[in-house]
Amino acid sequence: MIALAFLISCEKEVKPIPKSFGLFEMPNGFDVVEHPTDNQYTKARWDLGKKLFFDPIMSLDSTISCSSCHKPELAFSDDVAFSKGVDGAIGMRNAPSLANVSYHPYFTREGGVPTLEMQILVPIQEHNEFNFNIVLLAERLSQNSEYVELTHDAYNRSPDPFTITRSLSCFERSLISGYSKYDQYINYGNLDVLNDSEIRGMNLFFSDKTNCVSCHGGFNFTNYEFANNGLYESYPDKGRFRLTGLNSDLAMFKIPSLRNVELTSPYMHDGSFKTLKEVILHYNEGGKSNTQKSNLIQPLNLSSEEIDDLVSFLKSLTDQTFINNPIFKN
Repeated sequence: MIALAFLISCEKEVKPIPKSFGLFEMPNGFDVVEHPTDNQYTKARWDLGKKLFFDPIMSLDSTISCSSCHKPELAFSDDVAFSKGVDGAIGMRNAPSLANVSYHPYFTREGGVPTLEMQILVPIQEHNEFNFNIVLLAERLSQNSEYVELTHDAYNRSPDPFTITRSLSCFERSLISGYSKYDQYINYGNLDVLNDSEIRGMNLFFSDKTNCVSCHGGFNFTNYEFANNGLYESYPDKGRFRLTGLNSDLAMFKIPSLRNVELTSPYMHDGSFKTLKEVILHYNEGGKSNTQKSNLIQPLNLSSEEIDDLVSFLKSLTDQTFINNPIFKN
């Protein structure tokens, strides 16, 4: 098998990488972000959504915001297994990264929410998150002169559930990450940016030996499907079964993107693995047996060096430009 690195070296020309990126400036190799017909992008809508995202006014007691569990410096994820909500309530799942959320075809770990606009409702009204009501939130915003002005500028109407969900989703759609070392190597022709271990890990990741790309393929390193990855023999969290009631969906969870995965620990839907090496060791051993475990999860027989190389490659998916972009800071 000819190494992926060799093929790239024969074809790529170096393309300059800017120090920062504007709103919806698409990385090379990415699909264009599509906006709903009732929520086309405008800067006023984005500004309103960004302000709401970082404002604890969103929660019942005004103590937590979206950014409390989706921190920009962590690729809009959290660094604990379960984030805390109002009054210290504990969430039931690990908070996922919001990077490239604009490309997701459905939302939540079991995929029960069909649009980003509808997903906004989930944390607002979940008792272990914001523990609020979107109608009452709209009434609260209507008493705030700054939000009244921003909302009229954005949607020519007063704050209401429509403007809240649309503006927040407008902001979240702009969280596009595609400028990691890997991207610079693959899509921008910078052949000096990856070290030997990262290149070996990249070739192993895309090889038949690991078959990582069967679940984590494409420009966003996910196929957006659902899988049981053999994490447990029995699952306290029933996953997609909670939505469908089908035994075939027992402990099935949406496959996450691996972009910025170095920053999004702890891993799995319940934050049960603290390090990337633990994750790879789990797959190397073939997972644990249960009736719904994916047939793709098989022992890999990787050497210690190969495991370390895979970790190195996964870390090359970290996008420093994204997490340090001032337009995404509060």
